[in-house]
Amino acid sequence: MLFKKVILVFCIAIFSANVFAQQDSIPKPVKVEDLKIDGNIKTTQGIYDPLAPSKAAFYSAIFPGMGQIYNKKYWKAPIVWGALAIPIYYYQTNNSDYKRYRTAYRLRKAGLEDEFTVNGVSSVSITTLETAQEQLRENRDMSLLSGIIIYVLQIVEASVNAHLLQFNTDDNLSVKPTFIADPILFEAPKVGLTFKYTF
Repeated sequence: MLFKKVILVFCIAIFSANVFAQQDSIPKPVKVEDLKIDGNIKTTQGIYDPLAPSKAAFYSAIFPGMGQIYNKKYWKAPIVWGALAIPIYYYQTNNSDYKRYRTAYRLRKAGLEDEFTVNGVSSVSITTLETAQEQLRENRDMSLLSGIIIYVLQIVEASVNAHLLQFNTDDNLSVKPTFIADPILFEAPKVGLTFKYTF
């Protein structure tokens, strides 16, 4: 008899749990044909364009600074051009000087007069010519490497900027540091960090 009572209580508990269960919070799907819109729809945010970062990167790869112009950050384009002009200038200068010293070194090794030899007297030794060639070649290669790095960075910057322009940048999402003095321990300053969320 006790067993029947336990089964009866168990069945009542399961039945009552189903009866008083919470309703499903997921709404039933609505067909598009059933929707009616009255008036104009106003959107405060722009439409997300997933191809914008790739377009900006493509334009920057074709012509440096064009991705920044595509993102409507016109002030960044002259910075990109100036940043790329500096390694190009130093590459050309170091390369022309390297060729001068290389030619002088070859002529000196062949026993001929070079640009650093006047009336049979050389103003630069052969060791100096070798050292100058090594230093100028290293400077030329570093200029080329820095130019390539700047070129790649401006492509990445245009792509990241195009991606971030599509996010909400409301003032409520910003960080506002404030200093709050502790009235109890005024003489002993404390440092802390507090995050405040408002919805």
